[in-house]
Amino acid sequence: MGDLMHALPAITEAKDQIPNIIFDWVVDKNFSSVPSWHPAINKTIETNHRQWKVNPFSAQSRDEIKRVIKTINGEDYDLIIDMQNNLKSAFISLLCKKSVIGMDAKSSREFPAHLAYKKKASISKKLHAIERQKNLLSFALNYESDLSKHDYGIEKTNFLKSKIDLPSNYAICVQNASWPTKQWPIKYWKELITKLPQDLSLIFPSGNQMELQRAEEICNVSSKAIALDLLPLNEIAYLVDQASFAICSDTGLAHLSAITETPSLTLYGPTKTSLIGTYGINQNHLVANNSDMEDISVSEVLTELKELNLI
Repeated sequence: MGDLMHALPAITEAKDQIPNIIFDWVVDKNFSSVPSWHPAINKTIETNHRQWKVNPFSAQSRDEIKRVIKTINGEDYDLIIDMQNNLKSAFISLLCKKSVIGMDAKSSREFPAHLAYKKKASISKKLHAIERQKNLLSFALNYESDLSKHDYGIEKTNFLKSKIDLPSNYAICVQNASWPTKQWPIKYWKELITKLPQDLSLIFPSGNQMELQRAEEICNVSSKAIALDLLPLNEIAYLVDQASFAICSDTGLAHLSAITETPSLTLYGPTKTSLIGTYGINQNHLVANNSDMEDISVSEVLTELKELNLI
């Protein structure tokens, strides 16, 4: 999900440079809401990469892959660009009838994704992911990218107003992360809840049942902490947008706080903020010593929140 959000500023810049341009976006169905937030997106073509990875040779997977490729090849696109440049996206790129533009061997995120591309850009891996995507799209469309500004360009009309009776003052707490090494310990979350202001409610969204169980364990320490049932991404986006602020692990929903410009403090361990950190207005990072999330203390988080005037 973070990769998709990193691509939004590139889409915005391309639309500014070429006003009549429109995009179709090939996207995993779990995150198909993200393209719908940008007005330059004409339609989405949904994949099911997670299921394909589990059962790559099943009849259902084969049929779905054929459907996606038939849809792409059935359109007369001027350009096809692989914005992710990993093995999953390169697999689809390789099957496209029209040649695909991507990054070269030294630039692609995963080797040997570059073999799927006819035209290849050389883009430094030292740049932030947003800058890399802007450079790739400007290379493909032949204009000069301005790396000094990044506009996500979204419209919030597709956000889904929550049916939850929201408190007047609440923070979104994103405790989950795809890697265990990115997760702040449960005991720290519990301690933080007990030390935050009593008039502040805490809402914990989740993306799957395992994350929900972890959120429920965290929230059992206080009635002001609420573990939400699983919700569609458009509704979570609304909740993040309406929140007073967010405290996040290094995961996709942290980037959602960036595109909604919700004041946020994101906790980082093994990943580099210079490469994939949340980027934009009101975005703040707290980085663990020695890449160990346990080295971020509750007192450090509280101090940072106070210095940012969030509590």
